[in-house]
Amino acid sequence: MTVVFAALAGATVWALSGRAGWQGDHRDVPGLARWVLAATSEPQFYAVGSAGTLLLAGGLVGHLAHRRGWYLQGFVQACGTGIWPWVAGAALLSVVLGALAWGTTLTGGAWQPLFAPLVSVAPAVVALYGPGLRVFLTGAVSGALLVPPAAIGLVTWVCTPLGLPPVVGATGGMALAGTAAFLVCPRLRWMPAPWTWRSVTPAVPAARRRPAGQGPVWVLRRALADLSEAQFFGNEWASAALVIGALLTYATSPESLSYGSGRFVTILSGQLLTVVTGVVVWRRRWRTAGFYPTFVPAVSLVPAAVLTYHGALVPTVVAALAGALVAPPTAAAISGRLPAGFHPFVGNVAAMSICTALIVPSLTVLPGVQK
Repeated sequence: MTVVFAALAGATVWALSGRAGWQGDHRDVPGLARWVLAATSEPQFYAVGSAGTLLLAGGLVGHLAHRRGWYLQGFVQACGTGIWPWVAGAALLSVVLGALAWGTTLTGGAWQPLFAPLVSVAPAVVALYGPGLRVFLTGAVSGALLVPPAAIGLVTWVCTPLGLPPVVGATGGMALAGTAAFLVCPRLRWMPAPWTWRSVTPAVPAARRRPAGQGPVWVLRRALADLSEAQFFGNEWASAALVIGALLTYATSPESLSYGSGRFVTILSGQLLTVVTGVVVWRRRWRTAGFYPTFVPAVSLVPAAVLTYHGALVPTVVAALAGALVAPPTAAAISGRLPAGFHPFVGNVAAMSICTALIVPSLTVLPGVQK
């Protein structure tokens, strides 16, 4: 395990030493590796290798903490299943395969939502159907084949003509691809029934846990964990490492963050505001349901508003508060109406697309706000 952490530390230094400017050349293996590490943090709009590398390191710490029963283990990753290595591995393999299959769309330095398989079909399939090589490969391959073309198509033919933030198309593409995947997977004879794997998985020994109350400390822990929920981590160790990695790049090369916009601090501030507000407002839903999608606006509506309105204070704050109030119940409502055998992520990303498309353009009605 020491070797793994040493490798991740070396990868962090390596990621800090160069840019992730890969343009689809399959022969450029170092460039592809840097791009994958940056893509790992792209759901938060950071898109830098140091953040992605430390996110993986933090996820590993969170997984070990859970397996070994540490008191400070934090929230259990991979939708509470604890099968983080399978889920994270499928996500990484899917984004690599997707980049190899669709990387030519990056020619000339164009941006495309090729990070999308990382946070959609692949991890959701594994979380739903369980660990195992067949499920792992099915999730990774289906994510690589389905998600990029759907996301690219919506960004190109819907978002660009209508002037909508690209995240609308990226998340909408995830929802469409997820729908297709969960319609097909039950018809694949090698796939088990959803969730049945839990009944044959050995239970992890119970750990010493924090009090079950949801006081101020719990609110802060949950809000922090929300920052890595999009990657199916949802753990304090992972989120803290993600932010530290982004801050390391900000200290050395601030123009590398957030697509060179210079708005990283504003994005992070808006994300913290929306997740804290959301967790406080929907704390009772967390208590009764065990999970509530308060992370949704942090990886869609809020950063999109910051980039659309150039970091202006009023639209950022309004987007953060409106997102905290509207996006989680929208996601929960859609997820609650999905057919049996669908992972709730489909409802979450659909809500990201809908709320961003409706709220971000409407912020122009605020006094003094211009795109």
